[in-house]
Amino acid sequence: MLAVTSFIGFTGLVALISYLKTRDDHMNSSDDYFLAGRSLTAWVIAGSLILTNLSTEHMIGLNADAFAHTIAVMAWETTAALAMVLTALYFLPRYLQRGLTTIPEFLSLRFDQSTRVIATLLFLFSYVVAILPVVLLFGAAGLESLFNVSENLGIDRQTARWLMVWSIGSLGSLYAIFGGLKAVAISDTINGIGFLIAGLLIPLLGLMFVGDGNPINGWNTVYTAVPEKFDITGDEPGSFLPIGVLFTGMIVNQIFFWCTNQSIIQRALGAKNLKEGQKGVLIAAGFKILGPVIIVLPGVIAFYMFRSEIGQEDAMLAYPMLVKEVLPEPLVGFFAAVMVGAVLSTFNSVLNSSATLFSQGIYQIFMNKDASGKEVVLSGRVCSIVLAIAAMIAAPMIDTEGSLYNYLQKINATFFGPMLAVILFGFLTKTATARAAKIAMITGPAIFYLFVFAFGEEVQNFAKSMFNTNDEIHFLHFLALVFLITSTLVYIVSKIWPEEYVERVNQVVKVDLEPWKHAKLVSIIICLIVFAVYYGFSQ
Repeated sequence: MLAVTSFIGFTGLVALISYLKTRDDHMNSSDDYFLAGRSLTAWVIAGSLILTNLSTEHMIGLNADAFAHTIAVMAWETTAALAMVLTALYFLPRYLQRGLTTIPEFLSLRFDQSTRVIATLLFLFSYVVAILPVVLLFGAAGLESLFNVSENLGIDRQTARWLMVWSIGSLGSLYAIFGGLKAVAISDTINGIGFLIAGLLIPLLGLMFVGDGNPINGWNTVYTAVPEKFDITGDEPGSFLPIGVLFTGMIVNQIFFWCTNQSIIQRALGAKNLKEGQKGVLIAAGFKILGPVIIVLPGVIAFYMFRSEIGQEDAMLAYPMLVKEVLPEPLVGFFAAVMVGAVLSTFNSVLNSSATLFSQGIYQIFMNKDASGKEVVLSGRVCSIVLAIAAMIAAPMIDTEGSLYNYLQKINATFFGPMLAVILFGFLTKTATARAAKIAMITGPAIFYLFVFAFGEEVQNFAKSMFNTNDEIHFLHFLALVFLITSTLVYIVSKIWPEEYVERVNQVVKVDLEPWKHAKLVSIIICLIVFAVYYGFSQ
């Protein structure tokens, strides 16, 4: 009963605060609905950035990967901090200077409207196929494994999965549809506080359990017993995440995701000024460095505790088993509420970004060029409803076998390389043409799909023979290769069919562009900490 009460209490508190903070807001324009009236402050931006990214697929999926392999998988988190530094210092000032609402809008200013439409469709396709249904499905699967929902409700697992998918999806949709970005960001921030507390609590309790009440003794015990788990280089046969990818595809992945991905950048685009935006992004980068303590270390602790009970094939059970073993009964409801909040935050954030892309990049271009602010907002709400229902229908049908996190990253990587190549050429050169950008954005994803999915086995065999290895070539290397191919394509096509450079700009700068005076110093500190972490764990 206490667990149910704490679950309802925390979930209700998040909803109540979000409502009170947004009830007097007027959603009469695109900026109001999609960018929170450009009013977001640093801590709200930071909280929303982290919770948009982190959810149960990270908590359970990455801990499972750490259980089955090594802490090398923390690269997904720690190297993100470096990309976020790049966002704060380079990309965000240029986005805000142009008064952008979406990333494809930049492509329309730099290239042409059809380039924007292609980019919008690619973003929407990746969100609809790879994120929205997957977040719901693995949120439901994660809650089932953590809290035995089907057993507690007296129903079968498939029914419980459908019930949780539709419950979480419906609740998350309410934030995105009726509250816009501001309600999403506020709920993300509150859920983020809970996520941080609950997330840190599990490894702390785990180490105390191992160390007979002393977490330092617990750390020494785990580190001494399984030192191979703390190899950050991924130096193992057929490594799950070899250190080499940090210098190839991981760079492409992180720069795209944290510097140019609409569902992430939209939070920073809603900043009240550049100073708050930079502070928010860099605060989030600091939390990213802390991230492995929450979503990697518990997997190693679970390996120490349960390695004789479950094998690699059952690694997805590692985190739920640890939680059930160490979490006190009075905290179960709070922990469940935090997990639901994390799923809600990711779902409603991506849903809001999808609506923004549709309204700005499809509706206003093809359906209603003279739409009023209210009509644009209404189109976003309709889009959110349609996508939410589609995601809730599709989610329970997805295959859940294999590494969850790798599955997500492979799907996303199909679009990351080509999109990043076009965006960077748009920013860094005056020679890249609209024709080249369009060809690259259509051809690049097709090449990656052929390399990794359609002819994956044949390509792997060819690459293995070329490099004289029996180990599988990591998909992130192919992401880097496709990025290079796409970049070369942009360069060649632009040379063959040159166009006069004309970048249209928005005339009105909508926020104060004075930078945060400590941005560079904090960025240097973040970079040094990341390098120190890798140096320390590679010894």
